[in-house]
Amino acid sequence: MSHERVVAVLCLLTGFLLQGCSSGPTDPFEGATPLDPGPPLGKADSVGVRGLSASVTGGSTLVWEVKNHWEETDTPAARREGVAWPANSGLNWDQKFARWIKSLKKINKHGSTSAKTYEVSTPWGKTIPANKVDCADQWILLRPTFAAWYQLPFYMVGWDRGTRVYFGHFGIRTASGRWGNTPSFASFKDYTHLASTMSQEELLANWPRDNGLRKLGTIDKDDQPFISPDARTGAYLDEIHLNKRAARFIRILMIYMGTPNLASGHNTFNLVPEALREGDALLYRRASNGSGHTMVVLQVGENSEGKTTAQVASGNVPPRQPSWESEAASKNRFTSQEGGGLSENSKGEVYAKIGGGLKRWRVAKVKSGYWVNTFMQGDEASWIDDSDWQRIGQRPETFKTLLGEVPPEEKRDAFLKMIEDARDHLRKYPASCAARERREDAFFELYDVLGSYHFGYMDKKEVDVLYRKKEDYVFAKLVYEQSKTCCWNSSTSQMFEIIMDYAESLEQEGVCTAPPIFKAVGGGYGAFKAFAVAQGKGSQWIKWSADETCPQAGVQNDTEAEQIWTGYCEWLSAKNAAADAGPDGLAPDAGPDASPDAGPDAGP
Repeated sequence: MSHERVVAVLCLLTGFLLQGCSSGPTDPFEGATPLDPGPPLGKADSVGVRGLSASVTGGSTLVWEVKNHWEETDTPAARREGVAWPANSGLNWDQKFARWIKSLKKINKHGSTSAKTYEVSTPWGKTIPANKVDCADQWILLRPTFAAWYQLPFYMVGWDRGTRVYFGHFGIRTASGRWGNTPSFASFKDYTHLASTMSQEELLANWPRDNGLRKLGTIDKDDQPFISPDARTGAYLDEIHLNKRAARFIRILMIYMGTPNLASGHNTFNLVPEALREGDALLYRRASNGSGHTMVVLQVGENSEGKTTAQVASGNVPPRQPSWESEAASKNRFTSQEGGGLSENSKGEVYAKIGGGLKRWRVAKVKSGYWVNTFMQGDEASWIDDSDWQRIGQRPETFKTLLGEVPPEEKRDAFLKMIEDARDHLRKYPASCAARERREDAFFELYDVLGSYHFGYMDKKEVDVLYRKKEDYVFAKLVYEQSKTCCWNSSTSQMFEIIMDYAESLEQEGVCTAPPIFKAVGGGYGAFKAFAVAQGKGSQWIKWSADETCPQAGVQNDTEAEQIWTGYCEWLSAKNAAADAGPDGLAPDAGPDASPDAGPDAGP
């Protein structure tokens, strides 16, 4: 945990003056460490654990008043037309949430003509591109946003040193009252009433603003350039919420909750593959005390053969607009063992036992006078107990047959896009281990696709000659749980250039020497930093920092993963030979983007 994050948490818990604790002029929250996800539910997983008393309406901490409930279908509010459903739809609110997610329109990412994200539609006719966000915060933003718009009950729970902390429509509270120095949200404005007093055109033309909120962020590099050059997450939330209490609450929720909290049975539940629908999420967990990845399911459909298809989107750290992935790329995600499979990580932990896989939000209901996070009627048949490791662990294999195949050319293009997306991210953030892993996972699939009859049984070396780049060898895959580089999110594009220039400087004509891997050696990055200083670029070399939860921060030497590629010198020799042979040196049927620089729809 970084010093700044420790200070932020201590300030909240001890009630120090905000001005003395802030990571910014007026904000004590940004950069705080996410709360502990708490213990497994075990037997309570079938019903949920009792939360705050239903008599706690919030008072000064109230974010929004609950006027509707998730299972209602025939109340006046439930019968009205909504953001993605007609009047008298007969749908409950959980189904309407799925309809809203399904309705999100695919658009180009900001500044790109090919990479895709989505546009968020609001109940007031406003549309806005998806915000730059880390992977967990995408899902964390969408669900309470919908709940706040339609005044539905919502809460998540985390643990602060053994004390349960509830983040919900009633505010941020423990059983004894407001938690630390978190806000009394009732002091902020709620302009929801304007929707009933103004026409849609008038409302959009006179959208109320919370200028204090608009200055605030959640995490470093969360700029939102499609709003304005200096806009951050607070400005984005201000644009989609009339209720500024909700906007401020969701910002703090995004800070204190992450993928481990989403994996917790206290907030979500494990879902059978056959129940997959829009609004669910696929979670990766790499280790019980390490990082993960959250992908939101945007589209579920059926192909011409009657097989299920799915498409997911994910943010990243540092934040990016969610990347909308193809059916082929999404199937690759669902079939990975990191999504709760039965294989083990480098620590010997079984993935199925550490929280990954297909999840659905729990819904807040009142039972015996208390709020309980449980599931909808009808979801019992789709639920998997969080201690049923075998059923949880079988899901990646089930998805291999449940999700339909796509044409070989589409598969190839999807994996090439994943490779180029990962490279593009590494060019901006060269310390990213997740991007290295995504690139190599995509190459593994590409070897399989191009090794088929359809592409003339290309072998691994032929594929590498066509599609590998030297930078892949410099940014080799590392073992996440055993490499301190993987916690470092603040590396820069300038550092990428320094690293590659250093690798080039070591080349000798007529002699092949594998380039140095960018990783920690002897506790640091001395050779790369020394080169930067020698080139007059010492100020561009950023010092290592633990920018996320980092149990491996003390390792001296990062651990290189077992690589699947052709060795560097063998690759270089074959690549040079292919270039000397001219066009005939390329394998047949390599596709329209055979150039090593190819990769359709490249994006961050």
